Formats: sequence, C-alpha cells, structure tokens
Amino acid sequence: MHRQTRCKSAFTLIELLVVIAIIGLLMALLLPAIQRVREAANRMRCQNNIKQLALAVHNYESHYGVLPPSMLAPIGATFGTNNRSWSIHGRILEFIEQGNAGARVDLEVPWDQQLHTGVPQMRIPVFMCPSEVNDTVRTRLVNGVPEPYVYPHNYGFNFGTWLVWNPQTGQGSDGVFFPNAQLTLGQLAALDGTSNTLMIAEVRAFTPYSRNMSTDPCDVIPSTSEEVAALVMAAPDKRMGPTRNDNTGHSEWPDGRVHHAGFTTTLPPMTDVQVTWNGMIFRHCDFNSRQEGSHVMIRTCAAITARSYHPGNLVNVGMMDGSVRVVRGSIALAIWRALGTRAGGEPVQLPQ
Repeated sequence: MHRQTRCKSAFTLIELLVVIAIIGLLMALLLPAIQRVREAANRMRCQNNIKQLALAVHNYESHYGVLPPSMLAPIGATFGTNNRSWSIHGRILEFIEQGNAGARVDLEVPWDQQLHTGVPQMRIPVFMCPSEVNDTVRTRLVNGVPEPYVYPHNYGFNFGTWLVWNPQTGQGSDGVFFPNAQLTLGQLAALDGTSNTLMIAEVRAFTPYSRNMSTDPCDVIPSTSEEVAALVMAAPDKRMGPTRNDNTGHSEWPDGRVHHAGFTTTLPPMTDVQVTWNGMIFRHCDFNSRQEGSHVMIRTCAAITARSYHPGNLVNVGMMDGSVRVVRGSIALAIWRALGTRAGGEPVQLPQ
C-alpha cells in the first residue's frame, strides 16, 4: 500500500504581503473619508456651541435689560490690578448651565484673586471648539512647579473694526461689545439689524500677540497683514515664544480684554499675520495697542483676527439674531467690516 500524502493549504509569504498591501491601500483610501466625517461632526458641534452662547447672550439681555459689557473699566483712571474685570464669558455662566460655577465667583473681584474657587481653571465645554489643537489648561510656575492657572477658549465676541476703548472719554467700539456698554437688542435691530451684525466668531487658543505701546496708533486703521505685522513688531510687550504658554492670546476665558475675550474685523478671517522675533517665525499674530484699563490716555485699538482649525479656510460665526453661519477667509474686507459694525448703515448680508 502506498502512503497517501496530504498537502495542507497555507498562505505563502508573497500572498501574506499582498493581503497586507491591500489592507493598507484600503485604509489609505478610507482615512480621508473618516477624517472628513469627523471634521463635519466637529463643525456641527462647534456651530452648536456658538448657538448656545448666542442664546445665553439673549437670555442675559432679557434678564438684565442690556447686553453684557465686555468688561467694566474706569474712565480717566486705571485698574489697580492687572486682571480686574470679568469677561462676557464669565457674565453668562448662569445662562449656559454653569450656574454653580458662577455662584462661586464674585464679578466685582478680579478673577485672578479667585483662583482658590477653581473656576478660572475650569474647562467649560461650550467655550471649546472640538477642532482646537491646544485644548489644555494654561499653567504657571508656583515655587518652580507648574500649576493650573486658567483655561483658554475658542469663541470671541465682536469688538468692532479697530478702536475698542478710549479711557479719556469712555468711547467704545463700533461693534456690539466694549467696556461699560449698555446696548440692547432693540437698539441693534433698529440700526444695522441683528441678522446683519456679528456677535461671535471663532478664535484660536494660545495666539501669539503683542501689546502696550507708549504712543497711540489708533487714528489709522491697518488694512493689510503687513501693516498689522509692523504694529506687532512695534509693540514692546510681546506675548510670544517657543512654548505654548508663551503665546497667551485667548488663553484666559475669564478676562474681559479684547485679546482674550474678543475679535475685531480689522482683517478678514484666517488672515496670516507673520513676524520674525528672537530668531523665530510666528504666524497668525494679533495686536492690542494698550490693555483696557492700563493707561489713562492711550486708547485701545486692536487687530484680533477670527481664526479656526477647520479645513477649508473658514470660521463659524454667530449673528446677533442667534443664527449661525460660515464665513470664508476670502470674504471681502469691506463686507466683513460692515458685518462687524452695529450702526454703520451698511445693508450687507453674508455671502451664501
């Protein structure tokens, strides 16, 4: 009798490599689609955040009779501390289901004197876009050890075109929010209309910026990134450096000053303002001529640009009527600025 030999079937090395190559190819084809789906979901969540914030501002106005001011600032005087007045974000806590946090702080006391409450260090979910790449607490050194200090945010309020605050006269911006503002939705409806006026736009956390000039540059509004870059270089107090915590724009949600709480329409959204300083290149820089409440003479004017991490060169915005729209970086500067003013008389609408 002949012994019958059975052959066992098995993958050869070449067949295994082919299967691995096919799987890799399928993953490469599917990954962009997965990323697009994820980003679409992020944009929807971001738009929902803006919708909630707009509703909170409306509820604040309904409760108090006026829209929230960007901060409370002295006229003809300066703050006694650096972080004296709370932001719009802090003033609407009770209207975004953060009433417990709001009850733990006193809006009449500087927020950095209330760190023991834990509120400034809180991550408020509705303040953060899911596409933000620096969604982390800002730290500071205490006895050589980094400790949580304050949390950033991604939604700035409309501080107008350029001028934010005149400490001598109390004049505020041509936008909706500025120090000591007492505006109402009814006033806005009778002026440019709530559907034609910006309330909120996306901003990036930990933005590099400079501030606190010794001269007043507010008479001339810059219109190009190069002009803003020159101002960034001219301002002596630079908040930019090699680490994330060195770049502190929009890194303090409780702080009411424009470089933390707002945006201006000086430049279109997503504009790249690039400077070279200390041998490093910094992109997407912002500028504030003078911190509100820090000088009795020098006005505050600012180029704080709306930016996001969404693909497609766009930002989500909220209008004063509560609607949420998408604005691309290609929008005409004249239209963008018109949408930022509350009483410019410009009959413009966002392009579809």
